[in-house]
Amino acid sequence: MRDNPDYVGGGPRWAADLVREHPWATMVSNGADGAGPVVSHYPFLVEPDEDPDQLVLVSHVGRPDEVAHRLGTQELCVVVYGPSGYISPSWYDLPTGVPTWNFATAHLYGVPEILTDEENLVVLDRLVAHFEAPLPNPFLLRASAENAAYADRLVHGTVGFRLRVTRVVTKEKMSQDKPEEVRGRILAALEGSGPYANRALAARMRAVR
Repeated sequence: MRDNPDYVGGGPRWAADLVREHPWATMVSNGADGAGPVVSHYPFLVEPDEDPDQLVLVSHVGRPDEVAHRLGTQELCVVVYGPSGYISPSWYDLPTGVPTWNFATAHLYGVPEILTDEENLVVLDRLVAHFEAPLPNPFLLRASAENAAYADRLVHGTVGFRLRVTRVVTKEKMSQDKPEEVRGRILAALEGSGPYANRALAARMRAVR
């Protein structure tokens, strides 16, 4: 990402919170034999770690994505996105202005460690439990003997991995460079009823503000 001191995000903890809030991420790696970039999309969980400066992620891919990404043999980049949206200069009430886009994102780099089938099944259990937890009747991976047997068969069609993040690049552009009164007008537009209303982005801007 283009470096801009006004919009620097945070470190590993900041990135970990972004993953927790927005677990659906983009994986990017180099393909084999000059095939070009390989891009996939999967959910990620943050692993607990005793070192607050170490960010560890877990996920899985469906076969044959592990071959396309050459998992375990090279660096992978996981791109995580927070709220984002269009910002119109018409909201500034200034004589000059150009359109822009506000966003929060993190680029997380590391070489994946391939999990065993048993470890992968634990991760799949955690993923399902994590996303089912808010529901009134969670359907867990081992909700029944029949579903547990189905999950045991399913695991062979996926490859789990752990990513110890070795490099974190973050950016949070939330109109920090604008005067306070302009930020107030942007928030009013985002929280209004217009075509670019975006309450999630407004909430993020207020947190940064």
